[in-house]
Amino acid sequence: MKTDSLFVITISRQLGSGGAYIGQQLAKKLNIFYADREIIHKAAQQFSLLEEELELRDEKISSYWQSFIQSFAYGTPDTYIPPQVIPTDHTLFEAEKEIIERIAKERSAVIIGRCGSYILREHPNHLKIFIHSDITSRKNRIQKLYNVSEVAAEKMIIKSDKERSLYYYAFTGKDWIDARQYDISLDTGKISLDKSIELLIKCME
Repeated sequence: MKTDSLFVITISRQLGSGGAYIGQQLAKKLNIFYADREIIHKAAQQFSLLEEELELRDEKISSYWQSFIQSFAYGTPDTYIPPQVIPTDHTLFEAEKEIIERIAKERSAVIIGRCGSYILREHPNHLKIFIHSDITSRKNRIQKLYNVSEVAAEKMIIKSDKERSLYYYAFTGKDWIDARQYDISLDTGKISLDKSIELLIKCME
């Protein structure tokens, strides 16, 4: 991987594994763009929706989205709100795909999730990373981050794993946690987050 020209790092991660933190720190240390919420922001602008609305669908295959929007489309009996154009899962994926591709063409960047590793698989200067960890480490991190119980943390992890797996398979036909499709796979339950960042920087050098 050449860092003297445009390059991109994509990070796929399990909830609670510290993938977003690692991505943020890599971008900071390498002085490059960090793309996570920016993708949601640009997609929301494209569909004239609130970012909070798209966050409900982030890396998920929608099951309740349409009924959620429709339940509010006409407001209360005293209030009329014009119906919104609801992007399908495919339409939203294509929009985010274009945003990711455009970012990778315009600047060096760390891109989090959203099938970025697959979308940019043909990119000539691309490092694909998968961040994972054991369930205990993930639960501990989620409990601290969100101030929730162990039971709640475990439910969040199970739900997230299922949603991300279905999302990834739906748009790539591949298994999200198959390490063979990544260049580097790190277990942050065995290697600390800061050590993981140091290791990744050394690998790039």
